Amino acid sequence: MNKTRGRPRGNPATKAHIVEAARGLFLERGYRGTTVRAVAAAAGVDSALISYHFGSKQGLFGESVTLPCGESLALSTALTGERAGLPERLLIAVTDAWDHSEPLQIPHRMALQDENVMDVFREYLERELLGGIAEFLGGPDATARATAAVGVIAGLIFIRYLNPLPPAAGLTATDVHRVFGPPLRAALFGRTRHTPAARR
Repeated sequence: MNKTRGRPRGNPATKAHIVEAARGLFLERGYRGTTVRAVAAAAGVDSALISYHFGSKQGLFGESVTLPCGESLALSTALTGERAGLPERLLIAVTDAWDHSEPLQIPHRMALQDENVMDVFREYLERELLGGIAEFLGGPDATARATAAVGVIAGLIFIRYLNPLPPAAGLTATDVHRVFGPPLRAALFGRTRHTPAARR
């Protein structure tokens, strides 16, 4: 026997074929109802090839619907480490992936016009991002705080990338963290003692 060990081999044509199969399943079954095994079967490849090309189901989803959410909201990276650094890690994940997505405008605006894609994107935000943040935070109000945080993140993605507003699109990554950091931190952890109280 002369079997090689290590990561499975792949090529661009195989990757494109997997993406095509995955897109059809995501739109038909939704994010939760689509499994890596089902995509592999539809594409006629081994499941290991999907891990090789995309890393995870999130990464596969991000590429198949032309939105880099699989990378920008990588839970394996953002939802690790100390609680205090969570807002910064989430914003870094967003700006690192979306700012370097090429081309930015055309595919994302096309996605806005595809209700099926947006349905799957909303499901992804709810089940993967919101659920992951809530689990990370813990506590009786974790879901409420995670919902508020996803609102900030989704709002940033919308006005900076999907349907850009000039003031948001013109921000540098550093400015994004400065502007969106405080509301994201407040959503996640509530008002701290350093935050001025509202005037009556």
